[in-house]
Amino acid sequence: QVQLVESGGGLVQAGGSLRLSCLVSGRTFTSYYGLGWFRQAPGMERDFVAAISWRRGYTRYADSVKGRFTISRDSAKNTVYLQMNSLKPEDTGVYYCAADPGGRLNPGIDNYDYWGQGTQVTVSS
Repeated sequence: QVQLVESGGGLVQAGGSLRLSCLVSGRTFTSYYGLGWFRQAPGMERDFVAAISWRRGYTRYADSVKGRFTISRDSAKNTVYLQMNSLKPEDTGVYYCAADPGGRLNPGIDNYDYWGQGTQVTVSS
C-alpha cells in the first residue's frame, strides 16, 4: 500500500502562485514509481496535469500548464511538489496526487493505483 497526502491548496488571484506538496509513504513504494498530479473541476472529469518519475526525474506536462507549472520531487523528504505560477481561473479545481507503480508517466487515470484525498485550488479573476 502507498499513502499520499496533499497540502498547499488555497485561494489565489489570477496571476498568482501556489505550491502543492504530496507526502508519499508506504512499504511498497519504490524508486520505480511515477507520481502524477491531476485536477478536477466541478462537474468535469479528472484531468492529467503533470507527472514525474521518482528515480530519474523525467517529467511530462499537459499542454495547458506547460511553461507555468513545474513538478519536482525531494527524495529525502519523500515529497513531490507542483509549483504553479501565472495561475488562471481555469486552473481552479481539486488537485489530486497519484502514484503509478509502473512509473510510466502516462496521463490516463487508470494507470495510477493510489490516490490522495485532494486539495482545493481556487483562482479568482
